[in-house]
Amino acid sequence: MHLIIAEKNIVAQRIAGLLSEGGRVTAEKDGGVSIYHFGDSVAMGLKGHVVEIDFEEGYTNWRSEVHTPRTLIDAGIVKKATEKKIVALIKKFAKKADLVTIATDYDREGELIGKEAYEIVRSANRDVTVNRAIFSAITKPEIAAAFENPTTVDFDLAAAGEARQEIDLVWGASLTRFISIAAKRGGNNILSVGRVQSPTLGMIVDREKEIEAFVPTPYWMLSVMSEKAGEPFEARHTTGKFWDKAEAKTAEANTKAPLTVTDVKEGMRSDSAPSPFDTTGYIVAAGRLGLSASNAMRIAEELYMNGFISYPRTDNTIYPKSLDLDAILNDLKKSPFKSDVEWTEKNRRAQPTSGKKSSTDHPPIHPAGAANPSMMDEQSWKVYELVVRRFLATLSPDARWKTLKIMFDAGGEEYTSTGQRLEVEGYRHVYGYSQAKEQILPEMSVGDRLPVNKIVLEDKETLPPARYSQSKLIQQMEELGLGTKSTRHDVIGKLVSRRYVEENPLKPTLVGKAVTETLEEYASLITKPDMTQTLERHMEDIKKGDKTKDGVVEESKKMLHRIFDELEANEENIGNEIMDRTAEERIIGKCPICGQSLMLKTSKGMAQFIGCNGYPDCSFNIGLPSAQWGKAIRDDKVCEIHGLNHIRLIRKGSRPWDIGCPLCSHINSNRESLSMM
Repeated sequence: MHLIIAEKNIVAQRIAGLLSEGGRVTAEKDGGVSIYHFGDSVAMGLKGHVVEIDFEEGYTNWRSEVHTPRTLIDAGIVKKATEKKIVALIKKFAKKADLVTIATDYDREGELIGKEAYEIVRSANRDVTVNRAIFSAITKPEIAAAFENPTTVDFDLAAAGEARQEIDLVWGASLTRFISIAAKRGGNNILSVGRVQSPTLGMIVDREKEIEAFVPTPYWMLSVMSEKAGEPFEARHTTGKFWDKAEAKTAEANTKAPLTVTDVKEGMRSDSAPSPFDTTGYIVAAGRLGLSASNAMRIAEELYMNGFISYPRTDNTIYPKSLDLDAILNDLKKSPFKSDVEWTEKNRRAQPTSGKKSSTDHPPIHPAGAANPSMMDEQSWKVYELVVRRFLATLSPDARWKTLKIMFDAGGEEYTSTGQRLEVEGYRHVYGYSQAKEQILPEMSVGDRLPVNKIVLEDKETLPPARYSQSKLIQQMEELGLGTKSTRHDVIGKLVSRRYVEENPLKPTLVGKAVTETLEEYASLITKPDMTQTLERHMEDIKKGDKTKDGVVEESKKMLHRIFDELEANEENIGNEIMDRTAEERIIGKCPICGQSLMLKTSKGMAQFIGCNGYPDCSFNIGLPSAQWGKAIRDDKVCEIHGLNHIRLIRKGSRPWDIGCPLCSHINSNRESLSMM
């Protein structure tokens, strides 16, 4: 019997269907786990990791004087089955199998999941042959080739994933526990700290400090409005930004009609077709469609598992020679993009475009199967179309623009106007996501004397640096070596879910700033990328076989001990500073009775309310829905009537419940109750 172990149930189901060669696939449940029989084979799916690591017994008590947060660094680590039914089923089938194929995703995390499955198989059957199927798309040709040419589990790659898993557990647990205890935060209010998370949050906080410290500088822009043969156009003064207002006013006063053409320069500009998508490039493009990084990856993974696109976690921007581009084009002719495919074939460039990054694990993201809108929801179709059109663009010729630069004189002041017209459409015929637009100027010749219809002197100011969008932050994380292609979007998702950042572009919350700036003051190594960069490089060395897992984990522990030397020496200062700075997050305004602060408070159980800091002298309070409906947090909106911050309830996996002004809500609720009496 041949046992096939995939990473997820849907992948197991598709592999069974593709390998059955049109034969019958029988689906059944064993202990609540779906399995798929075909011929002499059985396919089953995991749920990602079915085994997790944790600290050995004795480290669960956060208040223990023996097992302090620092002792977690050197605590023993054990493995525990999290999906016991799946583990039992693997063992059951492994005992009967004469061949086992691991068919998990081929990357650091997928190989670790595959190794976990391998160890479960070996615990039940020491002699069975175990091989590895590697594929980049869940299509018939890819799956057939993967099973006809199997390899072995890459234990070095799995060890890199295991090192990351252990390092992140130790760093996250020890630092989170230390900071939370110091700041007297427990339960749902713990303060999370992490190896990649904290430097990433540090970047967002540093950008916010730049914005807050920014002092705008005034400048002036001078332009004239004119026309030729009834066609209006604008010309700008060649000085660009005037930093001296008197100089700008002088130029304005000197500007006199006519506006005389002194030079006309025509040229051509090449507009290169885009390179293939790697994960970061895809997330950036999806961000322009309004998708968050985590949502973009979720949709891409669903499209991959359903056989519509290739594996979306890749650093590659160069199509390998083994990728059959012609077959992909032929398959896409069965989709609504048939006419675009035919145009691409007719105008196809000699070689596809390529980026600077090449890897051997997976090709760039590309379409893997034909689809139409009825096969998926609207957002998924937008992503599928983006991937298809990007693929076609990489096979299409460059676009070319005709450029025009015209110089003018008006009373001795020099002005210019530029225009561009798309001369050769090129890849833009199939890829319309670029923001470049045509700027058409009327035809003009040297010596033309044109009217000055209006002189415009604009007061402007320099702008602060922009906040990071999620996609821009992922680009910056990649440049700094923070996280991997598989984890960066999850890191941002955690910062949002833990209320360290909000909105998009990303803005740090009061808590996010307090934690980061306090750590920067007392243990800056946590918030800087240097240590994380070093560990990421060394995990890549494990993958190559140049370093061992144990050696890199031990190195990380030494780094962490150095950090704790700083933390423990300043524990009281760290706790007090965070508590002082985060108290504000619970203040929503002034008490209407005594004028002291109203604060969000909790009592025993799930009760939460708004109470006055003047208690017991002032007993004013407003009840809130139980915490089972969501944790009450302060919103930035302020009631125009009562001057109180709005309140919203947030609960993981649910939409926020906007209560609005709590006093307005309280009054309206009581008014409704009274009207029913």
